[in-house]
Amino acid sequence: MSGVPTADELLGPDVARELQTVLEGAAPDAEFSGVGAAAGRFDGLPLRERSDLLRDALLDAVPGDYPTLAAVVSAAVESPRLTGWMVWPVSTAVADRAVGDGSAEAFDDAMAMLATLTGRLTSEFAIRALLRHDLSRGLVIAQGWTTSTDEHVRRLASEGTRPYLPWGTRIPGVITDPAAAIPILDALYRDPSDYVRRSVANHLNDVSRHAPELVVETAQRWMADPDDTTAATVRHALRTLVKRGDPAALAILGFGPVSVEVDGPRTAGGTVRIGEDLGFTAAVRNVGANDARVAIDYVVHHRKANGKQTEKVFKLTTCTLAPGEVLDINRRHSFKVITTRKYHPGRHAIELQVNGERLGRAEFDLVASSPVP
Repeated sequence: MSGVPTADELLGPDVARELQTVLEGAAPDAEFSGVGAAAGRFDGLPLRERSDLLRDALLDAVPGDYPTLAAVVSAAVESPRLTGWMVWPVSTAVADRAVGDGSAEAFDDAMAMLATLTGRLTSEFAIRALLRHDLSRGLVIAQGWTTSTDEHVRRLASEGTRPYLPWGTRIPGVITDPAAAIPILDALYRDPSDYVRRSVANHLNDVSRHAPELVVETAQRWMADPDDTTAATVRHALRTLVKRGDPAALAILGFGPVSVEVDGPRTAGGTVRIGEDLGFTAAVRNVGANDARVAIDYVVHHRKANGKQTEKVFKLTTCTLAPGEVLDINRRHSFKVITTRKYHPGRHAIELQVNGERLGRAEFDLVASSPVP
């Protein structure tokens, strides 16, 4: 299999039927045919909506209170066949039924159940319903997970509380009070598992969207008490702020003000077709008396449908330039059509960013792709 897996490959009819079999083994007296039948409505649906169909079918098959569903899921966990993407609808069913129950006992039991399930796939999506219901209680439990011997559970503490988790519902409380989950990150930023540390960095990077000062303050504290992995974690956590040219974030990584001159960027022609590459060159010279540590990015100003421009920053390189040293840049930027960006013909521009400062700008025209003969 090549490329990104499809919804059919991850959560297709065969997975739905396998989940039905697992549930029938866990509760022989219940009727789970609706779980397998839900696959008949998968056509054209993305992954999350397929999971929701199976969740609803499971809840319909096990009516009643939270303990009734918990007993079925606990029995299903005994089977090693309960694994992979079929876990998503099971975990969200547990969370939804616990929220509906409303009791602290159901909440705590569901959190423990999600910690058990997370190693089979991940419970990072399901946990969010519980955190939306009772954030303070959920954060206390998640804080306890940071000392788990299971890296999957430790990661769940960080990943499940991310403000902007892809595919995950928002948790308003961690957006309005971004400091609420920082103690979890403080406990995990030096975790022995790279799997966990990357989650910590991604969580802190999420926070930079609405609380950059908190991100900088947190990164500064971590760098004041580092281990061998801290610098890499902080670099990953600050990536959005670095692209924005945030001076405080750049300073943490050692990229302070420098004396440089930029020649360029110069484009290889004034036009480029959609689907082709734009070549550009530039030269960065250290004109100061001391070594200059530089983080060099380039910024493409894309034309929008309304004629205005929106910018996107792309990484180029980091290096140290001796006094008088010149770094020559020769790069190609692709305008190949991709699903995540729509190109609009018209005036565009490209410029360099050195340690957060914009230097040099070249404009060019993006034109429609050549017609197919």
